[in-house]
Amino acid sequence: MATGASRKIYAASARSHARRASKSSSFHLPSGILRTTLAVLFIGFLAWAYQVIQPPPPNTCGSPGGPPITAPRIKLRDGRHLAYKEHGVPKHEAKYKIISVHGLSSCRHDAVVADTLSPDVVKDLGIYIVSFDRPGYGESDPDPNRTLKSIALDVEELADQLGLGSKFYVVGVSMGGQVVWNCLKHIPHRLAGAALLAPVINFWWPDLPANLTSEAYSQYKLRDQWAIRVAHYTPWLTYWWNTQKWFPSCSALSRSPDIFSKQDKELITKLLDDKDSYLVRQQGEYESVHRDINIGFSSWEYTPLDIQNPFPNNEGSVHLWQGDEDLLVHVTLQRYIVQNLPWIHYHELPGSGHLFPHADGVSETIIKSLLGVK
Repeated sequence: MATGASRKIYAASARSHARRASKSSSFHLPSGILRTTLAVLFIGFLAWAYQVIQPPPPNTCGSPGGPPITAPRIKLRDGRHLAYKEHGVPKHEAKYKIISVHGLSSCRHDAVVADTLSPDVVKDLGIYIVSFDRPGYGESDPDPNRTLKSIALDVEELADQLGLGSKFYVVGVSMGGQVVWNCLKHIPHRLAGAALLAPVINFWWPDLPANLTSEAYSQYKLRDQWAIRVAHYTPWLTYWWNTQKWFPSCSALSRSPDIFSKQDKELITKLLDDKDSYLVRQQGEYESVHRDINIGFSSWEYTPLDIQNPFPNNEGSVHLWQGDEDLLVHVTLQRYIVQNLPWIHYHELPGSGHLFPHADGVSETIIKSLLGVK
């Protein structure tokens, strides 16, 4: 009995000694060092994340190592330069002077009404058209302070420096249609007429019915719903969102076939050999397409529904053209806008998509309607 008891005492003593040895041999990181290490790692992560979401500085035309300046340019009120391209008859001979405003991911070379109009129509009517690179596109300097009003003032200053007279016409395509809304809002006294071709709609414009905006928004692909949502709520993430490889980015920027209607797919062949497409984003994607999206889907201080008729005495006219099968700009909200602005001449094209201005004969119809000629 005594021997058994002594063995139990010895075994218990051995286990106790082993536990003490184990405890004494384990390493404990002081809590202060652990907290410091975690803080350093967190700060490092934040620094990495900040670098990832920051767009690179613009590669401005004419700067050391930047793209060359090949287009004629004007110098604006704030020192920026605006590049332009002239079409049609010489402006001193022209009866009608038109400023063409390009859409998203385009440039001065994408002036569809100028490119597709018959030379005979241009000559017979005496039409002069000037297209320009919007800020950050092509060879126009980026505008880090760009606002809804500033782009309208750019249009006005372009007209003044080129000597287009006290009044001129504006034609805007897609995202360029938003620029035309801004011209109607901020410089209506300078306009002889305006045409909006499938103008992009901002789902956050005040006074648009929530049920209609929800319906139209739900028709977009999930990738585009997210891209639009990011541009509106977290514009500082737009560059990262549209350049990262984890999730699909904006369909319009990647030219996904999902955004094209049946008619668009037939017309797109006319655009695939565009030799000037490299010019569009040569100064940086953020300063061109990403800033464009941010402003287009930002919180505007007004809505097109606030705009008053700029031609109360019918001395000019405003026209809005829309394809009813447009997958980029859905027709539902467009119909609501024109129903509440009865002074707009609305033209809805059955079976047409977003690229309808490129269809044969359409530009001629658009321009003749705008100018009020047959």
